[in-house]
Amino acid sequence: MRLGGVDVPCDWHAEGHSDADVLLHAVTDALLGAAALGDIGEMFPDTDTANRGRDSADMLTRAWQRVAARGYRIANIDCIVHAQRPKLSSHKEAIRRRIAALLGLPQDSVGVKAKTGESVGPVGRQEAIVAECVVLLETMIPPQGD
Repeated sequence: MRLGGVDVPCDWHAEGHSDADVLLHAVTDALLGAAALGDIGEMFPDTDTANRGRDSADMLTRAWQRVAARGYRIANIDCIVHAQRPKLSSHKEAIRRRIAALLGLPQDSVGVKAKTGESVGPVGRQEAIVAECVVLLETMIPPQGD
């Protein structure tokens, strides 16, 4: 299974139009949303055959280029993955490093947390993996003097 751009050993995989990396999709959506540039489905529609099996790292990189072109820089990113399985504790640092590398950030600007469903709901029953991400953007436009 691919999560956060990292292959995590698991006896099942997520299904999706692209490579189904739910965490990189959440980061991509958070970046686009924070810059008021729409969402991942608008930029990479699943109706376009070119996006079938697409690498989510490429999608994130392209979205970040659009956001940066609008004059923003990333202050920090905070991510949560909700999954009963696979257990992610031993993979969180690799995921942080990968996201930081994709976005040209220091690793300490990327937070990654993992939560289980405590055997409750779709996550707890292993029917779904959910990822959430919050991005803080700063404008790179210099302040105007008096």
